[in-house]
Amino acid sequence: MRIVRRTILAAGLAMLLAPMLSGAAAAQDAWGAARAEGTHILMRHAIAPGTGDPSNFTLGDCKTQRNLSAGGRAQAARIGEELKDNAVPIDVVLTSQWCRARDTADQLRYRPVEDEPALNSFFAGRGDRKAQTAALKQRITALDMAGQKAVLVSHQVNITALTGVYPSSGEIVVIRLGDDGKVSVEGRIRTE
Repeated sequence: MRIVRRTILAAGLAMLLAPMLSGAAAAQDAWGAARAEGTHILMRHAIAPGTGDPSNFTLGDCKTQRNLSAGGRAQAARIGEELKDNAVPIDVVLTSQWCRARDTADQLRYRPVEDEPALNSFFAGRGDRKAQTAALKQRITALDMAGQKAVLVSHQVNITALTGVYPSSGEIVVIRLGDDGKVSVEGRIRTE
């Protein structure tokens, strides 16, 4: 009877630990994918409380936009450190022109940081989903041809349109653009 109990206990413990162990393995695989040649780091901006932007939104005026919280700025800085700690080679950071995305990109502490209008949000009709997604794929193709790895800081709607993934704030989606023009998700990294 004692052996049966131990066996059941061991099996139950293994079932409880399996998701944690597989989660750790998946995280390691995602960092490996992030380091791999031909992949890019697609990232949702860090924590910016709320949804969308005020009706008086103006692209160049951060006072009219939803911005990073103090926690969001700290989160972005942590993500930059994790990219460095995991030896992810970054050649360029491309960012949406929205202040919360630009601030996220700046907090990563990688240079150069360049505006990329294809990464601008098209939530609530502020952009053109189809045209921006096509332009982003063209930019990724150019990066691949130049042998460059980029961090691409954008918004949930853009990332979902490109990958089908609904990312949390600050989440990294490691992507690869195939010769057929299709984007594959190579890994996901959540930095809490």
